[in-house]
Amino acid sequence: MKKALCVLLLAAALPVTAWSACNYPRAPGKAPDGNSASREEMVAGKRQVDEYQKLMNEYLVCLKSEHQAVMNGPGKDSMLSEQRKEAEDRYTAKNDAAVDEMQQVADRFNEQLRVFKAKNAK
Repeated sequence: MKKALCVLLLAAALPVTAWSACNYPRAPGKAPDGNSASREEMVAGKRQVDEYQKLMNEYLVCLKSEHQAVMNGPGKDSMLSEQRKEAEDRYTAKNDAAVDEMQQVADRFNEQLRVFKAKNAK
């Protein structure tokens, strides 16, 4: 009985603990102002966005790997359908939030890049 209880507790804890290994990257600060930034500042801003997107894509791969490990791991057979749904919902929410933030960062930079290009188009 104790052994079965321990297995159940471990299975219940897996979805929570497995999510902790992926590091959510910090978004770059404010995009350079396209009205006043120099070309070098815009290039540096682009590099920051590119590095952030690279790190965010690594995070998304890690998140997916951890989710698959939880869903297909050793405790998968003892997971209740409620726990499986919870793990699935948690993965979806984290993935969607990361993708949304990545898009917002790109949109902010691209908006300033358009301003910069319009100002410097001669």
